[in-house]
Amino acid sequence: MEKVAKKTTLQTLETHVKAVVQGQRRFENAFQSISRMILGDPSLIEKASVNGQNTYDFQVFRKGSKYIIGMYDEINSFVSYVKDAAEGGSSAEMAFVLIGEPGNGKTFFVDYLGKIYRSFVALPENRRYTFKFNRLEDIGGYGRITSIESQTFEDPMVLAMNLFEDEADNREFLVKMGATETQVDKIYQSYRPLGACSDYILAEIRAHCDGNYKKMADFFEVIPVPISESRGTLTGKYAAKDKITSSAVDLIGEESISRLLHIVDTNNPYRFDLRRGALARVAGGGIHFADEIFKNKKDLVQVYLGVIQNRTIEMEGFKWPLDTLIVATSNNAEFGRFLEEKEQAPIVDRCRISYMAHNTNYRLQLRLTEFSIGTQEKTTFSGEDLHVDPNLNYALSVAVILTRMPPSDKLTAIEMMKLAAGEVAGEKSIKTLREVINELNSEPDITKRFGQKGLGHRNLGRAIQILLERAETQEGRCMYAGDVFIALESVILDYVRDPQDQAKYLSDLKLAKGLHRKNVMTAIFNAYMDEPDAIQKDVLNYVNMVIGIDAKNLGPNRIWTYKDPQTGKLVPLKIDETFIDSVEERLGLKNREQKQSYRTTIAKIYGQKMIQEPTYDFMDNNELVKAVTDVRLKSDVAGAGSLVGALSNRTNEENQKLYNRMIETMESKLGYCRTCALKTIEYFCTQDDAN
Repeated sequence: MEKVAKKTTLQTLETHVKAVVQGQRRFENAFQSISRMILGDPSLIEKASVNGQNTYDFQVFRKGSKYIIGMYDEINSFVSYVKDAAEGGSSAEMAFVLIGEPGNGKTFFVDYLGKIYRSFVALPENRRYTFKFNRLEDIGGYGRITSIESQTFEDPMVLAMNLFEDEADNREFLVKMGATETQVDKIYQSYRPLGACSDYILAEIRAHCDGNYKKMADFFEVIPVPISESRGTLTGKYAAKDKITSSAVDLIGEESISRLLHIVDTNNPYRFDLRRGALARVAGGGIHFADEIFKNKKDLVQVYLGVIQNRTIEMEGFKWPLDTLIVATSNNAEFGRFLEEKEQAPIVDRCRISYMAHNTNYRLQLRLTEFSIGTQEKTTFSGEDLHVDPNLNYALSVAVILTRMPPSDKLTAIEMMKLAAGEVAGEKSIKTLREVINELNSEPDITKRFGQKGLGHRNLGRAIQILLERAETQEGRCMYAGDVFIALESVILDYVRDPQDQAKYLSDLKLAKGLHRKNVMTAIFNAYMDEPDAIQKDVLNYVNMVIGIDAKNLGPNRIWTYKDPQTGKLVPLKIDETFIDSVEERLGLKNREQKQSYRTTIAKIYGQKMIQEPTYDFMDNNELVKAVTDVRLKSDVAGAGSLVGALSNRTNEENQKLYNRMIETMESKLGYCRTCALKTIEYFCTQDDAN
């Protein structure tokens, strides 16, 4: 009974071919499969604007708890490459290589691609299959080896197309399985020969059965291709090793002594163990990841050249065709060294190279920094809860982004950072940023291109580690944002070797401190007003007053009623010209012409932003936020200086009450703990980074 039950679960070649013909299973190469994974659902393809240029955003890369952030240009290049290869273009004979600075996400991109591809193939409708030969004892010559899997996980349809020596017989077999002539022609568009050992074993089976398919069929069994990250099947990685321990064996395998003990005919290609190498394990429609490909010694690079160009493993004249997407990475320095060796040009010629820049959008960096800080609850060395300052993420993000902004005569680093995030940068437009990027990206030296230099993700991680190990962090049980700059300075001095880069990054750090101070000013104002969004409301009030001041329906009481774009409700607002003038004076606008020009700019931004983003609040306009904050502080407590005085000098009861109330608001409403609330107020009371 057990044997009968087992027989019913065995998948035959016939059942598989029929399932493919009926559309229940698929016969496609790796490129077609990956292309379908990315482009199969049109609802997962969105449009995005990056640095003033329209591009596509493929949502398949934006799923999960830790997903790819940014990388728009690189992902678009990859998708275009895969689509071209899937359609039989020249990309099918190339590898896709990501080149860039260390710590900018190259390896993460490839690992994520492997992860989503494994999940995609694990779905029943996308499952990949291969075959094995059973009952080898019946044909003799294999000793105790009674069954052999296809070493390169060949598709059963490849076996079906090579079943008989005559192609006409193979086509006839497919027709018998229910395929139409059109379907047969389409299947044969993806024709490839069997690998050397499969071809050898099939020839022996064919001879043993006198070419009778019914007899031959008992020797074939269709099985699913195993999906395993740790075993390197379907998706596998080969990391460059040092020159002594690395060997071509790691990639393509070698002759197996244990197999030779069983195999009678020493000309049998099965004596080579291809699974010993990384390539054969991903040859059944998989992805091979060559990490730091140009660090490999020359003989391995030559192996890659053959594999990329011909998509075959070759040993002693035997060939095994591969169905594999090859993705590689390299850092700029290693790639530069490789290019200097002119004789290595053919491998570069066989690569679709994409220069990966650091992320330059600080809004996206906020999410990346969040990943680095970690989502799990943090504790001190003694096991107590460790608080995260609400300003920490912003301080870290703008600091690293500013180091990635290249020097320019047209834009300052802060203007560049704001425009790259789609924000307002005074009078400067996105068109100017586009011009700067185009100029930089025409540089022959890759490291001078936009976003190619700066503190990477690893350096950001190091800064967080240094912040965590500081005694102040442990004793105060809080990761205080102000200490970020000490940690980053330490990273720059210890890990950035180029003196010019070091000097630039330290200068960028000063700019980041200034932005952090403005952020703190906003938090202090909100704490003073005992309201989390106080400054945001006042900024929007100024904007709405500027738009409503010339409204025709403005009555004698100076009340303007407008429709709130966020709620859609009508909201009455009293136009306060004194407030408007005070804000504009703080902005340095002296005469009526300057003020009118600024108001026109604000109205224009309002018109553009509110259509695309109804929740837009103008809080990215640091100058306006600072001006509104200063005006409110002046009107309420006779200026920021007076608030500093009140918070610094707590000898009288009124000042002490104000101090206590602000601390309480910061803790209960603004996300601060006692430590960072006290330190933030103390920092506000100093003149540090004020300019």
